Parts: sequence; structure tokens; C-alpha cells
Amino acid sequence: MMPADMSSLVQRVARQALATFRVPVRPGEDLGRSFLDNQNLLRSLLTEVRAADLKLVPRTASSSPTHRLHPGGPPVTYMHICETEQFSMGVFLLKGGASIPLHDHPGMHGMLKVLYGQVRISCFDRLERPPGGPQAGPPAPLLPPASVGALRRSLLRSSAVYSEEAGPCVLAPDRDNLHQIDSVDGPSAFMDILAPPYDPDDGRDCHYYKVLADPEGKDSEEIWLMEISQPPDFWCGGEPYPGPEVCL
Repeated sequence: MMPADMSSLVQRVARQALATFRVPVRPGEDLGRSFLDNQNLLRSLLTEVRAADLKLVPRTASSSPTHRLHPGGPPVTYMHICETEQFSMGVFLLKGGASIPLHDHPGMHGMLKVLYGQVRISCFDRLERPPGGPQAGPPAPLLPPASVGALRRSLLRSSAVYSEEAGPCVLAPDRDNLHQIDSVDGPSAFMDILAPPYDPDDGRDCHYYKVLADPEGKDSEEIWLMEISQPPDFWCGGEPYPGPEVCL
């Protein structure tokens, strides 16, 4: 990590993230004008960020690092930039063809900004249980023979490809909160801000999901998700962050 540069773009992004999420906004609460104004400022700053601002060199398939326990290396690695009680900030690097499986961010806000390459981000919303009774599940033939985890009636909100020229993908506690990230046409990297950070002790643990087929066979964006364990072909390694140090 390079010495602190109080005028660097990444430092300004971190300062704005702290201003935006200094007072936690809980799910269901009115966001308020101050939060929305700060969030828009953060989005604008993040839109400007490029790989060079973090001293990252875009990678090719042959330049991705290996992992000492796995000859092919982890499909995804993470560079930690900073973390406070209010937010965390870092960079995810995906090998060509790698995916971060469908997962959630309980009670958390988030922003993802592609630094190089392209990623497809598919976002889902949970649908509330219908009033007046318990939520019905999909027909039994759709369920896997193994033990069934918790089912979630959900809606595919969006699926789009993001590049470094695009603005950030914005997540909220109650909208676009579940998402899957797939690298497209080669290695890619994105900057990631989550607020507040994951904390299992405070009810913010990461859960993974599998998409089940449409129970009625209709051409519909409404689907079922089943909670699963972390997929065995996904793991995340770590590597040093080479960019300007952030001081908060």
C-alpha cells in the first residue's frame, strides 16, 4: 500500500462513504434528503474511479496469480482498502469465467464500480409473503432430492453488463439486495462498498442461493430461490492492495 494521499480519488471516495453512512439507515426507514444527497455525491465520485487510481494493472488470463493450495488459484481474490463500523471498501478481482454466486447483503447498502473488464450483475428482490397465510412453495418435482433449505419467492429485478465506463451498480436493503456477479469475456475487477460491513454477530451474515425453475413454467421474472451452502467451486483468496492508503 502506498503512503496516504489526502487528495487521492480513493481517499475522497472513502470520506464521502463515511459521510453518507455515518448515521445507519435501517431497512424500512425513510432515507431522508441528506442521505440521498450524500449517496448521489458518492455515486458521482465512484463513477470517476478507474483502475489506475488504485494502481491496478488490468490482468489477462495468463497474469492472474495462483494459490499455493490450488494450482489454478482461487477464482476470485479480494484487496482490502479500509473498514469502519459504518462501511467497508475493497476490490474484488475475478478471473475470466469466474462468478461470485448469488448471495445477499442483509440490511446493507452497497455500490459496485467496475475498474476493468466487464461483469454481468443480476439483481433479485425478495417478495413479501402473500397476506392472509403462509407462503406456498413450488411443486415438489422442482425441489432437489437432497434436504431443502429455506425457500424465497423472489423477483429478477435486473440483469446488465457493466464496464469501467458505466456508473456504479447501487444496492439497497430492500431493493436489488441479492445479486450474482459473472465475469464476461476475460478477467475483471470492481470496487465494492458495503454499509454497514458484514457482521454475523449483528445479523449480517452472507447467505448463498440457487435459482429454481419457474414453478408454473411461465415466461415470468418471478422465481424461487433456495438457500444453499457456499458452492464448493467458489472461494475467495486475498492479495495486497497496491493503491493510495486511506485515512479516516
